Amino acid sequence: MIKRLLIVEDDPGLQSQMRWCFSEDLSVEVASDREAALTLLRRHEPQVVTLDLGLPPDPGGATEGFALLDDILRLSPMVKVIVVTGREDKENAVRAIGMGASDFYQKPLDPDILSFVVNRAFRLAELERENRDLASRQNGTSIKGIIAASPQMLTVCRTLEKIAPTDVTTLITGETGTGKELLAHALHDLSHRSDKPFAAINCAAIPENLLESELFGYEKGAFTGATQSKKGKIESANGGTLFLDEIGDMPMSLQAKLLRFLQERSVDRVGSIKPVPVDVRVICATHRDVRQLIDSGEFREDLYYRVSEITLDVPALRDRQGDSLVIARSLLQSLAKQMDRPQLSFSDDAVRAINGYNWPGNVREMINKVKRATIMAEGKRLTAADLELTVEGEPADHQLNLRQVRETAERDAIVQALRTTGHNMAQAARLLGVTRPTLYNLTDKYRIDTSAETEQV
Repeated sequence: MIKRLLIVEDDPGLQSQMRWCFSEDLSVEVASDREAALTLLRRHEPQVVTLDLGLPPDPGGATEGFALLDDILRLSPMVKVIVVTGREDKENAVRAIGMGASDFYQKPLDPDILSFVVNRAFRLAELERENRDLASRQNGTSIKGIIAASPQMLTVCRTLEKIAPTDVTTLITGETGTGKELLAHALHDLSHRSDKPFAAINCAAIPENLLESELFGYEKGAFTGATQSKKGKIESANGGTLFLDEIGDMPMSLQAKLLRFLQERSVDRVGSIKPVPVDVRVICATHRDVRQLIDSGEFREDLYYRVSEITLDVPALRDRQGDSLVIARSLLQSLAKQMDRPQLSFSDDAVRAINGYNWPGNVREMINKVKRATIMAEGKRLTAADLELTVEGEPADHQLNLRQVRETAERDAIVQALRTTGHNMAQAARLLGVTRPTLYNLTDKYRIDTSAETEQV
């Protein structure tokens, strides 16, 4: 991560001296007044700022410096501000610390001491960032890969943690994309079998005539093409865990053979009459309503009771209160890091869309949308449009949506003010009746380009 330092000092000589105090691994920007400092603060997002309180138009006092300190802490609360004061100016130093500055430095300039103070501030900023990252990862569960804050999902996780050390046969139910296989892996990883094989097979993905040999294995010559004996998935999981995904789609002809295996814990390979004992823990999963399958004669009731000694019913993402945004932010953090775009975040409209969207494809759909948005986003903030999200239930006619009407009018007024003033931010702010910092915040919010060159293209 690039270390960025902003030096706010109106004396050109001191500017030059201070710039040379720091090693080349620092990115250093210099501002001479409050306006320039706020501009650089927004553009470069420094982690540390050194601030001389004596700035024009009050170079002999501290009013402008204190006003800038207040602006910096309001706009970027995480920035570490080191206030630079005169030798006898302890009163202002104490006041600045009380306002929220992290440290102070007294003139005259000593390169070694200033470098030490600034590096200490960078270290503090880094430690705080690491703490925030750790806090954001505290999702209420110790289960690897599971991000959950909702009561519904935490209940599932607590149950999983209790049954993982046992060998109880478990059925995981839930819609497609809710992470059933992830939970199966968690059950294995938290069990005493974690150092043994984890074998998985999707009962819906393999043709019926091949599924039996894939599960139970076969002997040489059992059928055309069987040139040698082969273990099935059940045998290959010996000592570990067997995961039968989409068991609700298992053909009836194989359900009886699976039931026998569960009762006797031995398998009969295709073409063999000699049972092979197997020690495995069995975990099953399905997105289908097994009770309905039993009623329609598509699933054996006795097999259901065998595979569902414990049932974990995974809630759909739309039913997990507050989890949508927590998961989306975790995904963005991970994907942005992979794609070397660590500064990405969600805009306000993206947050609203994530919370309001129904997520019919659950977490799997979210992964796809966040990944696409991370690749396609042009700015640092991912919008609802980048995510290709529309909120169900939001009026199609935005003229009836007061928030949308207000935001549209606000954006149009800003664009018109910029055109009228030739993209002079100070004049545009006065025309709109807002401060320049407010105008900068609004142009960032609505992604309005403030350069005249772009407007003319």
